[in-house]
Amino acid sequence: PAAPLLPLLLLLLLLAPGTVQELLQEVPLDMAPDAFDDEYQGCAGAMEAELPALNHSEMAQNDIYAKVWPMAMAELSKKRPAGPPGLTVAQKAALMAYTMQGPLYREFNRAVHGAGASWQHYRNTFHFKTLHFLLSRALQVLRNAQPRRCHRVYRGVSGLHFTAKPHSSVRFGHFTSCSLSPSNARRFGRNTFFSLETCHGALIHNFSYFPGEDEVLVPPSEVFQVTSVSHDSDSVFIELRSQGLSSSYNCEFLQGEATGQHGAAR
Repeated sequence: PAAPLLPLLLLLLLLAPGTVQELLQEVPLDMAPDAFDDEYQGCAGAMEAELPALNHSEMAQNDIYAKVWPMAMAELSKKRPAGPPGLTVAQKAALMAYTMQGPLYREFNRAVHGAGASWQHYRNTFHFKTLHFLLSRALQVLRNAQPRRCHRVYRGVSGLHFTAKPHSSVRFGHFTSCSLSPSNARRFGRNTFFSLETCHGALIHNFSYFPGEDEVLVPPSEVFQVTSVSHDSDSVFIELRSQGLSSSYNCEFLQGEATGQHGAAR
């Protein structure tokens, strides 16, 4: 007679206070040392010249990218968003593609987070070189055009507990979507909630597939100081403050087998 009660008891155990927190995967925040963090300083023009051939090659090697890119271009042609001088159609399309529903942004971010492990890894297995360059340049152009250099933004995460040491320096190590609105950010999750000051992210809502999300996109190379970490029930609250940029790579695609110069935060 007691056997049918076992599933109910297990369910109650799983729902007990603190149990959900223990079941969530913990992800430590660090400097993401394997991230591909190229900022293309001094070589934007040379990279632009390489894009037609590079983009054609990556379309053949990356099915997800090949599928989403024409969809992003079509959406862009419908919306025709205006942009500041210097923001190219391809850069707008990259922002549109990144923000569209589907697997692209997840696969792209996962690849970016590990593509800097070595020159060979970047060169041979990272088939998002075009998208990485276009997004990086788009953020630089938009940031330089916006009146405010720094923004207080928010990011909600579901299913993961990020851990961080107060006063440590960290990077997300991939492009990171945040919102100017705390309530918008909470819709994406509450298990970890970030409040951060970014000084190298840029407002992209005019070029986003979801313009109502007040989206700010943060580059992989931005460094943050952890100023506060707190816990509440099954939530972790982390506050971050921008410390500048730190890139281990620069113009890597153009350097052949010569590795990028390791840079310090600036």
